Amino acid sequence: MAYTLCKKVRTLVPYQPIEGEFPLRLDANESCFDLNCEKSFPPEARPLRKQTMERVRENLNAVAYNRYPDPFCTGLREAFSARFHVPVQQVTAGNGSDELISLICGCLLEKGARVVTAEPDFSMYRFYGSLFELENHPWQKAPDLSIDPAALAAFAKEKQAGALIFSNPCNPTSLTLPRQEVQRILQALPDTLVVVDEAYMEFSPDESMLGLVGEYDNLIVLKTCSKALGLAGIRLGFAVSGEPVTRALQAVKSPYNVNALSQAVGKAVLESSQLCDFCARALIDSRRFLQKGLEDLLLKKTQIERVWPSQTNFIFVKTPAADSICRQLQNEGIAVRKMGGYLRLTAGSEQENKALLQALWKVVR
Repeated sequence: MAYTLCKKVRTLVPYQPIEGEFPLRLDANESCFDLNCEKSFPPEARPLRKQTMERVRENLNAVAYNRYPDPFCTGLREAFSARFHVPVQQVTAGNGSDELISLICGCLLEKGARVVTAEPDFSMYRFYGSLFELENHPWQKAPDLSIDPAALAAFAKEKQAGALIFSNPCNPTSLTLPRQEVQRILQALPDTLVVVDEAYMEFSPDESMLGLVGEYDNLIVLKTCSKALGLAGIRLGFAVSGEPVTRALQAVKSPYNVNALSQAVGKAVLESSQLCDFCARALIDSRRFLQKGLEDLLLKKTQIERVWPSQTNFIFVKTPAADSICRQLQNEGIAVRKMGGYLRLTAGSEQENKALLQALWKVVR
Protein backbone atom coordinates (compact mmCIF):
# COMPACT_ATOMS: atom_id res chain seq x y z
CA MET A 1 0.00 0.00 0.00
CA ALA A 2 1.44 3.34 -1.10
CA TYR A 3 2.07 6.28 1.21
CA THR A 4 -0.60 8.99 0.93
CA LEU A 5 -0.06 12.64 1.74
CA CYS A 6 -2.25 14.13 4.45
CA LYS A 7 -5.38 15.86 3.20
CA LYS A 8 -4.35 19.44 4.05
CA VAL A 9 -1.36 19.41 1.65
CA ARG A 10 -2.58 16.93 -0.96
CA THR A 11 -3.85 19.57 -3.37
CA LEU A 12 -1.44 22.40 -2.53
CA VAL A 13 0.58 23.87 -5.38
CA PRO A 14 3.82 25.84 -4.91
CA TYR A 15 3.68 29.63 -5.01
CA GLN A 16 4.05 30.56 -8.67
CA PRO A 17 5.56 33.96 -9.49
CA ILE A 18 5.58 35.09 -13.08
CA GLU A 19 8.08 32.98 -15.00
CA GLY A 20 10.30 34.12 -17.83
CA GLU A 21 12.79 36.86 -18.52
CA PHE A 22 11.42 40.38 -18.66
CA PRO A 23 13.53 43.54 -19.00
CA LEU A 24 11.01 45.33 -16.74
CA ARG A 25 9.83 43.49 -13.62
CA LEU A 26 7.01 45.56 -12.19
CA ASP A 27 4.99 42.68 -10.76
CA ALA A 28 6.36 42.07 -7.24
CA ASN A 29 6.47 45.56 -5.65
CA GLU A 30 10.25 45.38 -5.30
CA SER A 31 12.38 48.49 -5.01
CA CYS A 32 14.10 49.80 -8.13
CA PHE A 33 17.15 50.63 -5.98
CA ASP A 34 19.64 47.76 -6.01
CA LEU A 35 22.24 48.32 -3.30
CA ASN A 36 24.72 46.25 -5.30
CA CYS A 37 24.31 48.43 -8.42
CA GLU A 38 25.53 52.02 -8.23
CA LYS A 39 23.78 52.96 -11.48
CA SER A 40 20.36 52.19 -10.01
CA PHE A 41 20.79 55.24 -7.75
CA PRO A 42 20.72 58.85 -8.98
CA PRO A 43 24.04 60.72 -8.68
CA GLU A 44 23.00 62.64 -5.57
CA ALA A 45 22.36 59.40 -3.66
CA ARG A 46 25.48 57.52 -4.70
CA PRO A 47 27.66 58.80 -1.82
CA LEU A 48 25.03 57.51 0.64
CA ARG A 49 24.90 54.20 -1.18
CA LYS A 50 28.72 53.99 -1.08
CA GLN A 51 28.78 54.59 2.69
CA THR A 52 26.16 51.91 3.21
CA MET A 53 28.06 49.42 1.06
CA GLU A 54 31.16 50.06 3.15
CA ARG A 55 29.12 49.15 6.25
CA VAL A 56 27.81 46.05 4.47
CA ARG A 57 31.33 44.91 3.55
CA GLU A 58 32.61 45.49 7.08
CA ASN A 59 29.76 43.47 8.54
CA LEU A 60 30.15 40.65 6.01
CA ASN A 61 33.90 40.50 6.61
CA ALA A 62 33.20 39.90 10.30
CA VAL A 63 30.88 36.94 9.66
CA ALA A 64 32.17 33.57 10.89
CA TYR A 65 30.91 31.23 8.17
CA ASN A 66 31.61 28.10 10.23
CA ARG A 67 29.48 29.27 13.16
CA TYR A 68 25.75 29.45 13.60
CA PRO A 69 24.36 33.00 13.49
CA ASP A 70 23.29 34.93 16.58
CA PRO A 71 19.99 33.22 17.50
CA PHE A 72 18.69 36.43 19.06
CA CYS A 73 19.68 38.72 16.13
CA THR A 74 20.87 41.15 18.78
CA GLY A 75 22.63 43.74 16.63
CA LEU A 76 19.98 43.53 13.91
CA ARG A 77 17.12 44.03 16.37
CA GLU A 78 18.96 46.94 17.98
CA ALA A 79 19.33 48.58 14.56
CA PHE A 80 15.63 48.06 13.86
CA SER A 81 14.77 49.44 17.29
CA ALA A 82 16.80 52.59 16.66
CA ARG A 83 15.44 53.05 13.14
CA PHE A 84 11.76 52.73 14.09
CA HIS A 85 11.91 54.03 17.69
CA VAL A 86 10.51 50.93 19.38
CA PRO A 87 11.92 49.08 22.42
CA VAL A 88 14.24 46.30 21.35
CA GLN A 89 12.50 43.87 23.71
CA GLN A 90 9.36 44.20 21.53
CA VAL A 91 11.15 43.08 18.34
CA THR A 92 11.39 39.60 16.80
CA ALA A 93 13.36 39.07 13.58
CA GLY A 94 12.24 36.55 10.99
CA ASN A 95 13.21 34.95 7.70
CA GLY A 96 10.92 37.33 5.86
CA SER A 97 7.48 38.33 7.09
CA ASP A 98 6.20 35.02 5.73
CA GLU A 99 7.99 33.08 8.46
CA LEU A 100 6.45 35.32 11.09
CA ILE A 101 2.95 34.94 9.61
CA SER A 102 3.42 31.15 9.66
CA LEU A 103 4.55 31.26 13.30
CA ILE A 104 1.55 33.35 14.28
CA CYS A 105 -0.89 31.00 12.54
CA GLY A 106 0.87 27.79 13.52
CA CYS A 107 1.90 28.54 17.10
CA LEU A 108 -0.11 31.40 18.59
CA LEU A 109 -3.44 29.90 17.53
CA GLU A 110 -4.92 26.50 18.37
CA LYS A 111 -6.02 24.09 15.64
CA GLY A 112 -9.52 25.04 14.52
CA ALA A 113 -9.28 28.66 15.67
CA ARG A 114 -11.03 31.18 13.45
CA VAL A 115 -9.03 33.72 11.47
CA VAL A 116 -10.68 36.74 9.87
CA THR A 117 -9.13 38.49 6.88
CA ALA A 118 -10.37 41.58 5.01
CA GLU A 119 -10.59 40.67 1.35
CA PRO A 120 -9.01 41.39 -1.02
CA ASP A 121 -5.73 41.20 0.87
CA PHE A 122 -2.39 39.38 0.90
CA SER A 123 -3.18 35.76 0.00
CA MET A 124 -0.60 34.22 2.34
CA TYR A 125 -2.74 34.95 5.40
CA ARG A 126 -5.36 32.50 4.20
CA PHE A 127 -2.72 30.09 2.92
CA TYR A 128 -1.06 29.72 6.31
CA GLY A 129 -4.45 29.62 7.98
CA SER A 130 -5.41 26.60 5.90
CA LEU A 131 -2.00 24.97 6.28
CA PHE A 132 -2.25 25.06 10.06
CA GLU A 133 -5.86 23.85 10.03
CA LEU A 134 -7.47 27.09 11.12
CA GLU A 135 -10.90 28.26 9.95
CA ASN A 136 -10.56 31.10 7.45
CA HIS A 137 -13.41 33.63 7.50
CA PRO A 138 -13.02 36.32 4.82
CA TRP A 139 -14.83 39.64 5.30
CA GLN A 140 -15.50 41.37 1.99
CA LYS A 141 -14.54 45.01 1.61
CA ALA A 142 -16.90 47.55 0.05
CA PRO A 143 -17.00 47.91 -3.76
CA ASP A 144 -14.60 50.86 -3.45
CA LEU A 145 -12.24 48.50 -1.50
CA SER A 146 -12.42 50.60 1.67
CA ILE A 147 -12.65 49.12 5.18
CA ASP A 148 -15.47 49.96 7.56
CA PRO A 149 -13.71 49.38 10.90
CA ALA A 150 -16.94 48.96 12.87
CA ALA A 151 -18.29 46.40 10.40
CA LEU A 152 -14.99 44.50 10.30
CA ALA A 153 -14.76 44.38 14.10
CA ALA A 154 -18.40 43.27 14.35
CA PHE A 155 -17.76 40.47 11.86
CA ALA A 156 -14.69 39.29 13.79
CA LYS A 157 -16.68 39.39 17.04
CA GLU A 158 -19.57 37.48 15.46
CA LYS A 159 -17.16 34.78 14.24
CA GLN A 160 -15.45 34.67 17.67
CA ALA A 161 -12.17 35.12 15.81
CA GLY A 162 -8.95 34.05 17.43
CA ALA A 163 -7.11 36.44 15.11
CA LEU A 164 -7.77 39.25 12.67
CA ILE A 165 -5.02 39.75 10.09
CA PHE A 166 -4.84 42.55 7.51
CA SER A 167 -2.24 44.60 5.67
CA ASN A 168 -2.09 48.37 6.13
CA PRO A 169 -1.45 49.94 3.66
CA CYS A 170 -3.19 47.12 1.86
CA ASN A 171 -1.64 44.83 -0.71
CA PRO A 172 -3.23 44.81 -3.29
CA THR A 173 -5.63 47.78 -2.96
CA SER A 174 -2.89 50.31 -2.05
CA LEU A 175 -5.22 51.99 0.49
CA THR A 176 -4.37 52.91 4.09
CA LEU A 177 -6.69 52.64 7.08
CA PRO A 178 -6.01 55.62 9.38
CA ARG A 179 -4.36 54.82 12.69
CA GLN A 180 -7.38 55.98 14.68
CA GLU A 181 -9.54 53.47 12.79
CA VAL A 182 -7.11 50.64 13.53
CA GLN A 183 -7.30 51.64 17.19
CA ARG A 184 -11.10 51.41 17.04
CA ILE A 185 -10.77 47.83 15.81
CA LEU A 186 -8.32 46.94 18.57
CA GLN A 187 -10.51 48.46 21.25
CA ALA A 188 -13.54 46.56 19.97
CA LEU A 189 -11.66 43.23 19.99
CA PRO A 190 -9.72 43.04 23.28
CA ASP A 191 -9.80 39.22 23.26
CA THR A 192 -8.71 38.82 19.62
CA LEU A 193 -5.14 38.83 18.34
CA VAL A 194 -4.93 41.67 15.79
CA VAL A 195 -2.06 41.42 13.29
CA VAL A 196 -1.38 44.55 11.23
CA ASP A 197 1.05 43.96 8.39
CA GLU A 198 2.81 47.28 7.72
CA ALA A 199 5.01 46.08 4.86
CA TYR A 200 4.25 49.30 2.93
CA MET A 201 3.96 51.76 5.79
CA GLU A 202 7.14 53.67 4.82
CA PHE A 203 4.99 55.08 2.01
CA SER A 204 2.27 56.24 4.45
CA PRO A 205 4.26 56.69 7.68
CA ASP A 206 1.89 58.88 9.67
CA GLU A 207 -0.55 55.97 10.11
CA SER A 208 1.84 53.43 11.64
CA MET A 209 0.82 51.55 14.78
CA LEU A 210 4.43 50.87 15.82
CA GLY A 211 4.48 53.55 18.49
CA LEU A 212 1.31 52.17 20.08
CA VAL A 213 2.30 48.52 20.41
CA GLY A 214 2.92 48.89 24.15
CA GLU A 215 -0.69 50.00 24.68
CA TYR A 216 -2.30 46.83 23.28
CA ASP A 217 -1.32 43.36 24.43
CA ASN A 218 -3.31 41.84 21.53
CA LEU A 219 -1.44 43.72 18.77
CA ILE A 220 1.33 42.48 16.47
CA VAL A 221 2.79 44.80 13.82
CA LEU A 222 4.72 43.18 10.98
CA LYS A 223 7.46 44.94 9.02
CA THR A 224 9.56 43.92 6.03
CA CYS A 225 12.87 44.96 4.48
CA SER A 226 11.70 43.90 1.00
CA LYS A 227 9.91 47.08 -0.11
CA ALA A 228 11.17 50.56 0.83
CA LEU A 229 14.53 49.22 2.05
CA GLY A 230 15.15 47.33 -1.19
CA LEU A 231 16.30 44.09 0.46
CA ALA A 232 13.88 41.53 -0.99
CA GLY A 233 16.86 39.30 -1.82
CA ILE A 234 17.91 38.73 1.80
CA ARG A 235 14.46 37.71 3.18
CA LEU A 236 14.19 39.73 6.35
CA GLY A 237 11.13 40.72 8.35
CA PHE A 238 10.19 41.78 11.86
CA ALA A 239 7.30 41.41 14.30
CA VAL A 240 6.76 44.09 16.93
CA SER A 241 4.52 43.16 19.86
CA GLY A 242 4.12 43.40 23.61
CA GLU A 243 6.62 41.47 25.67
CA PRO A 244 4.43 38.39 26.39
CA VAL A 245 3.73 37.84 22.67
CA THR A 246 7.35 38.61 21.79
CA ARG A 247 8.58 36.01 24.28
CA ALA A 248 6.23 33.45 22.74
CA LEU A 249 7.39 34.23 19.19
CA GLN A 250 11.03 34.00 20.15
CA ALA A 251 10.34 30.68 21.91
CA VAL A 252 8.61 29.03 18.94
CA LYS A 253 10.84 30.26 16.12
CA SER A 254 13.74 28.14 14.86
CA PRO A 255 16.92 28.72 16.93
CA TYR A 256 18.90 30.26 14.04
CA ASN A 257 16.10 31.46 11.80
CA VAL A 258 17.89 34.50 10.30
CA ASN A 259 21.19 33.64 8.67
CA ALA A 260 24.36 35.57 9.45
CA LEU A 261 24.60 37.19 6.02
CA SER A 262 21.06 38.59 6.19
CA GLN A 263 21.74 39.87 9.69
CA ALA A 264 24.93 41.58 8.54
CA VAL A 265 23.37 43.28 5.51
CA GLY A 266 20.13 44.19 7.29
CA LYS A 267 21.96 45.78 10.21
CA ALA A 268 24.12 47.88 7.87
CA VAL A 269 21.12 49.18 5.91
CA LEU A 270 18.97 49.88 8.96
CA GLU A 271 21.84 51.92 10.41
CA SER A 272 22.04 53.95 7.18
CA SER A 273 19.11 56.20 8.00
CA GLN A 274 19.84 58.83 5.36
CA LEU A 275 19.83 56.26 2.55
CA CYS A 276 16.65 54.64 3.91
CA ASP A 277 14.93 58.01 4.02
CA PHE A 278 16.09 58.89 0.51
CA CYS A 279 14.81 55.64 -0.97
CA ALA A 280 11.40 56.00 0.68
CA ARG A 281 11.02 59.59 -0.58
CA ALA A 282 12.19 58.68 -4.07
CA LEU A 283 9.75 55.77 -4.30
CA ILE A 284 6.89 58.04 -3.18
CA ASP A 285 7.87 60.47 -5.96
CA SER A 286 7.95 57.55 -8.40
CA ARG A 287 4.49 56.46 -7.29
CA ARG A 288 3.12 59.98 -7.80
CA PHE A 289 4.57 60.13 -11.31
CA LEU A 290 3.06 56.77 -12.25
CA GLN A 291 -0.24 57.67 -10.58
CA LYS A 292 -0.52 60.85 -12.65
CA GLY A 293 0.27 58.95 -15.84
CA LEU A 294 -2.36 56.31 -15.11
CA GLU A 295 -4.97 58.92 -14.26
CA ASP A 296 -4.30 60.54 -17.65
CA LEU A 297 -4.82 57.10 -19.20
CA LEU A 298 -8.11 56.74 -17.30
CA LEU A 299 -9.45 59.89 -18.96
CA LYS A 300 -8.71 58.67 -22.50
CA LYS A 301 -9.01 54.85 -22.45
CA THR A 302 -12.35 53.13 -21.89
CA GLN A 303 -10.71 49.86 -20.81
CA ILE A 304 -9.44 51.57 -17.65
CA GLU A 305 -12.37 51.75 -15.22
CA ARG A 306 -10.69 53.00 -12.06
CA VAL A 307 -7.28 53.97 -10.68
CA TRP A 308 -7.05 53.93 -6.89
CA PRO A 309 -5.14 56.72 -5.08
CA SER A 310 -2.11 54.83 -3.80
CA GLN A 311 -0.36 55.03 -0.46
CA THR A 312 2.16 52.30 -1.41
CA ASN A 313 4.83 51.79 -4.07
CA PHE A 314 2.34 50.38 -6.58
CA ILE A 315 -0.90 51.42 -8.28
CA PHE A 316 -4.06 49.31 -8.35
CA VAL A 317 -6.14 49.53 -11.53
CA LYS A 318 -9.54 48.06 -12.37
CA THR A 319 -10.04 46.91 -15.96
CA PRO A 320 -12.20 44.32 -17.72
CA ALA A 321 -9.28 43.75 -20.08
CA ALA A 322 -6.78 42.69 -17.40
CA ASP A 323 -5.91 39.39 -19.15
CA SER A 324 -5.32 41.01 -22.52
CA ILE A 325 -3.37 43.98 -21.16
CA CYS A 326 -1.15 41.78 -19.00
CA ARG A 327 -0.40 39.46 -21.93
CA GLN A 328 0.35 42.33 -24.30
CA LEU A 329 2.62 44.01 -21.75
CA GLN A 330 4.57 40.76 -21.44
CA ASN A 331 4.98 40.80 -25.22
CA GLU A 332 6.49 44.26 -24.72
CA GLY A 333 8.91 42.83 -22.15
CA ILE A 334 7.06 44.16 -19.09
CA ALA A 335 5.78 41.97 -16.26
CA VAL A 336 2.92 43.27 -14.09
CA ARG A 337 0.61 41.44 -11.68
CA LYS A 338 -2.89 40.47 -12.80
CA MET A 339 -5.41 39.85 -10.03
CA GLY A 340 -8.77 38.93 -11.49
CA GLY A 341 -10.18 42.07 -13.08
CA TYR A 342 -7.39 44.23 -11.68
CA LEU A 343 -3.78 45.07 -12.46
CA ARG A 344 -1.18 45.86 -9.82
CA LEU A 345 1.62 48.00 -11.26
CA THR A 346 4.83 48.57 -9.31
CA ALA A 347 6.32 52.06 -9.42
CA GLY A 348 9.89 51.77 -10.68
CA SER A 349 12.64 54.08 -11.84
CA GLU A 350 11.79 57.09 -13.98
CA GLN A 351 12.81 55.17 -17.10
CA GLU A 352 10.75 52.13 -16.07
CA ASN A 353 7.66 54.21 -15.34
CA LYS A 354 7.92 55.99 -18.69
CA ALA A 355 8.37 52.67 -20.53
CA LEU A 356 5.34 51.20 -18.75
CA LEU A 357 3.14 54.19 -19.52
CA GLN A 358 4.27 54.22 -23.15
CA ALA A 359 3.40 50.53 -23.47
CA LEU A 360 0.02 51.04 -21.82
CA TRP A 361 -0.88 53.82 -24.24
CA LYS A 362 -0.04 51.37 -27.00
CA VAL A 363 -1.96 48.29 -25.81
CA VAL A 364 -4.95 49.73 -23.90
CA ARG A 365 -8.04 50.70 -25.85
